[in-house]
Amino acid sequence: MAVLTPFPTAAAPASAPEASGPDCSLQRSGSLWQLGIEAQELTTAIGQLAEQLESDDGDTRARALAELEAALLAEEGNKQALAAKADATCWVIEHLRGQAAYRQQQAKRLTDLSRSDASRADALEDSLVLVLSRLQPSATRFSFPNHELSSRKAQAVVIDDEEALDPEWLTVTTTSKPDKAAIKEALKAGHLIPGAQLVSRRSWRIH
Repeated sequence: MAVLTPFPTAAAPASAPEASGPDCSLQRSGSLWQLGIEAQELTTAIGQLAEQLESDDGDTRARALAELEAALLAEEGNKQALAAKADATCWVIEHLRGQAAYRQQQAKRLTDLSRSDASRADALEDSLVLVLSRLQPSATRFSFPNHELSSRKAQAVVIDDEEALDPEWLTVTTTSKPDKAAIKEALKAGHLIPGAQLVSRRSWRIH
């Protein structure tokens, strides 16, 4: 696995040519090419590009992707600069994934709280209706200073024993999906399966 390891380089002469590539927020510019400031500027710029990559506008996404690619390709001959930009991109990726995981946890927590609140509200409403109905059995509506509790009749079917129902009262649903594990083994064994193929992919992860 190739590793981009920054290494010290001699200071470039004043007449050294600038890095090639389009003018964009990720390109080097004088004092920004200092370790602390550079890292902050790079991660900020990449974070902004990451937001644009999620845009509904295809042109905006394409421009953001092109800018990121151009900024990286511009440092093709400078390992130190390329490593710095790649590392900054990894920082943004890790931040976004960490943020996604946190928000997923919060979403689950909020969903559980929502269910709990709804359950308690239903139980409290049932208790209120039970008490009021005992006090006024014939009432179909209750009025209070700021609220009104109304009711309406509805019919619902309750199944006491599904096994006792004749087949004519049953609906049959079937679902199917490819058995990828079995298909994979068959393809690896040399079998030809129309509609399926075995492809090799390389997966990446940031350490």
